[in-house]
Amino acid sequence: MNQRQRSGLAFGLVLILIGVWLLLGELVPGLREWLALSQAWPLLIVAFGVFLLIIGLLTRTPGMAVPVCLFWGIGGLIYYQNLTGRWDSWAYGWTLIPGFVGVGLLLTGLLENRRSALTGAIWLIVISLVLFVVFASFLGGPNLLGAYWPVLLIALGAILLIRSLIPARQSGGGHA
Repeated sequence: MNQRQRSGLAFGLVLILIGVWLLLGELVPGLREWLALSQAWPLLIVAFGVFLLIIGLLTRTPGMAVPVCLFWGIGGLIYYQNLTGRWDSWAYGWTLIPGFVGVGLLLTGLLENRRSALTGAIWLIVISLVLFVVFASFLGGPNLLGAYWPVLLIALGAILLIRSLIPARQSGGGHA
């Protein structure tokens, strides 16, 4: 089975499963209330990520890890907000999105055995976490560092400054 056939098979199966699930929700009395979709609807976003993961595994496409992590992360964030009513946390919660991409890139790099992709992925995750702590500190979220949250910006800036001053290693063959 070639790549196109595997993709068509996987996507067709996903559509059928989604359709059956939605049809059951329409036809079976009480199922919608049992699933508590009024509170758990963000889990549909996470479930779509699971379907994307299935497609990626069936088609042997490691790059699908990026959208999978995006759907899982955003779905989880919205699920938290929906359960707690803390929709104001979006003011700083959005800073986690680059981290979700970073996790997807990290998984892709590991699955494809590309070490070069791992550094960029880790940087995305670190920058995302720093931005989360900084924005949360002054926008009503968890203030993990108290008055010292600007130290994170100083440290990140210092690291980036030092990295820019160090010459990049050249890859490739040896010099004669």
